[in-house]
Amino acid sequence: MAALATTTTITTLSLNHLTHTRNPITTFSLHPHKRKLTPPPLSALPPLLSTITDIDANPTTLAVIGGGSLAASMAALAALLSLTDPEKRRQQQAEVVGGSDKEVVREYFNGTGFQRWKKIYGETDDVNKVQLDIRIGHAKTVESVVMMLKEDGSLNGVTVCDAGCGTGSLSIPLAKEGAVVCASDISAAMVQEAQAKAKEELQISDTSPSSSIVMPKFEVKDLESLDGKYDTVVCLDVLIHYPQDKADAMIGHLASLAENRLILSFAPKTFYYSLLKRIGELFPGPSKATRAYLHAEDDVERALQKVGWKIRKRGLTTTQFYFAKIVEAVPA
Repeated sequence: MAALATTTTITTLSLNHLTHTRNPITTFSLHPHKRKLTPPPLSALPPLLSTITDIDANPTTLAVIGGGSLAASMAALAALLSLTDPEKRRQQQAEVVGGSDKEVVREYFNGTGFQRWKKIYGETDDVNKVQLDIRIGHAKTVESVVMMLKEDGSLNGVTVCDAGCGTGSLSIPLAKEGAVVCASDISAAMVQEAQAKAKEELQISDTSPSSSIVMPKFEVKDLESLDGKYDTVVCLDVLIHYPQDKADAMIGHLASLAENRLILSFAPKTFYYSLLKRIGELFPGPSKATRAYLHAEDDVERALQKVGWKIRKRGLTTTQFYFAKIVEAVPA
């Protein structure tokens, strides 16, 4: 590799341009005779996680290492990564809102985050390509979970805890299937929106209650405050706010609330996606207001085994900007 050392150049590409390609990240292939690195077609590149892209797709400029040798390029990338300290940036933000990760998440999803994700989870056309892709990915996860739950039979009368319900994207379909849903979220704004959407879509009133559909019970609660017993507990795309040690404890807590099933979705941790996430942190944007933690499936499985549960079903949702692992666990 040392023999290939040449001057490394930095090329800038607009994020708006990249998001109009199938797979917006650049890798390099080596021409043996020219001893030069050139980017392959963008259409052949791998997908990104929604957690490492700026979902607002502002005209942020990406620095992409190009030209020179592979060794020089990797060295330049390492140097570039060393210039940012995302942990320090998150810590400063936590100090601004006066607390830890939980306070940052609560503040974000009651403010700018609520407006952003309400739009993504909604049906408005006022979304960019990245946001639309995430909407599609999340909808696929919800659809997969509903199908997974229905495989064991009718949901009529089945009690379900929707932990971290957001704007009700899972709670409402479950209620339509006859499930008795208790839904909660750390964000009061999200809960209020979920209630409004449920009333509109389920058409239930105090004067004319439905015999087959029960209005979900919505509450403002963090995961740690959840209690009670349910046939099924579902927690979608929430573990991303928990580092692994806290995620282990939370998985155990959620399992303690479930009598028969626990379904989790999470952003999987692999070397590749960890690297992409780290690169994404070089470009802080308004959509990256909270920490994002990836979790290895093996770690999630060990946390479940520790409390006497085992994984029965596994699923995967992947779009261009959304990537989620789904597991259904049952008592061992």
